[in-house]
Amino acid sequence: MADPYATLGVARGASEAEIKKAYRSLAKQLHPDRNKDNPKAAERFSQVTAAYDLLTDKDKRARFDRGEIDADGNPTAPFGYGQRGPGGGFAGRGPGGGSFDFGGERVDVSDLFADLFGGGRQENGARGGFGGFGRRQQPKGANIAYRLSVPFADAATLKTQRITLADGKTIDLKLPPGLEDGTQMRLTGKGQQGPGGPGDGIVTIAVEPHRFFTRTGDDIRLDLPISLAEAVLGASVRVPTVDGAVMLTIPKGSSSGKTLRLKGKGFTRKDGQRGDQFVTLMVDLPVDDDALVEFVQGWPGKNGGNPRGNLGV
Repeated sequence: MADPYATLGVARGASEAEIKKAYRSLAKQLHPDRNKDNPKAAERFSQVTAAYDLLTDKDKRARFDRGEIDADGNPTAPFGYGQRGPGGGFAGRGPGGGSFDFGGERVDVSDLFADLFGGGRQENGARGGFGGFGRRQQPKGANIAYRLSVPFADAATLKTQRITLADGKTIDLKLPPGLEDGTQMRLTGKGQQGPGGPGDGIVTIAVEPHRFFTRTGDDIRLDLPISLAEAVLGASVRVPTVDGAVMLTIPKGSSSGKTLRLKGKGFTRKDGQRGDQFVTLMVDLPVDDDALVEFVQGWPGKNGGNPRGNLGV
């Protein structure tokens, strides 16, 4: 994979917000759903997703910036290995697998490196180098990007979702606490096959909007129509939630805009606890109800008080 910064078109010192913004812009342009007849766009989308995945992992980004791993996340060769330093002090690996020239004197340091890097003798007694030290690992295959649309209620309750992979197989995906629109999940080993093994699957979650629920942080909000009689006299009514309908008590004399809370009926937080559902009452008056009109016209308190007094008008 090319330099992840170049892939996303950001500077090396870019903030996480700048990286996220660049990724979203490119992902929107290159998403396979919008480029079904352009396989290069799908390949580019996978590259962009892999670059984003590396740069948003603080540990991997730091290691990449230090040159410890490459853009595919594979370890790089040790600095200066096999090169002669100033004055000819470091000549590299000798015929014995661990012999070096330090100032003209040949020194066998195989045992030292074997202790440090897990090397040692092979079964036949021959030296096995430095136990893999200095040998670059084979690159893994490319990651495969997936987009999974999750119904609003399923996202709130973390209902297991079934996803079909590129090879046609299906798996049941357990959603993580703290799920949000745009959350990414890694499926280890579910990417393309490569010399060093398969890459990963990167699943981007898209939470579908709901026709009457809205989300605010980990809470859910609902505007609930109630009748005039329910508002004036009070009532116990059925209210929809992401877990199913529940009964809600409406106090007597409730006005439009009054908000009631249903505890634990919101989205699942990262700590496993649930947010709340806030229900805002909306008094629904009947249209052309002659009896209601006649009642209000004869109501002694129809001209009493100013409900807009707090607004200064």
